[in-house]
Amino acid sequence: MNDSEDLEQIIEPIVKGFGCELWGYDYRAFNNSALLRVYIDKENGVTLDDCASVNHQLSGVLDVEDPIKVAYTLEVSSPGIERPLLKLEHYQMFVGERIKLRLKWPVEEQRNYVGILRSTDESRIELMLGDREVQVPVEAISRGRLLTDIDLNRKGAKR
Repeated sequence: MNDSEDLEQIIEPIVKGFGCELWGYDYRAFNNSALLRVYIDKENGVTLDDCASVNHQLSGVLDVEDPIKVAYTLEVSSPGIERPLLKLEHYQMFVGERIKLRLKWPVEEQRNYVGILRSTDESRIELMLGDREVQVPVEAISRGRLLTDIDLNRKGAKR
């Protein structure tokens, strides 16, 4: 596969053509196959029709451009309420929110963190874990995700 900038140059115009924004994508290679998961967003929310339309158009373009040289599965979806944090800008958007991080290597003897995102810059993410702070180098982050607190047991909640 070509580098990620080339793949993004293929994906982004198609997504924009349907009035959506490219939140990001996740490419995972396996032994003889791959998964390309594309996340789209728009101001009033993404519909199933948006996802299907982008998927159909993108699938055709990827077949012609052929940037992925193995059999792959294409998925197009909204980033959802617990959206993945795929770019530094995503972390900057959610300062003050609760996030989950999975790291490539341990930082302070841990690879998984859940905490409040205090700040971020080009080189680090600062998390508040109760009463202590942890500085995580950006290059150590394997995955990040926004967490939400929805109480389904609250009084008046529909089931």
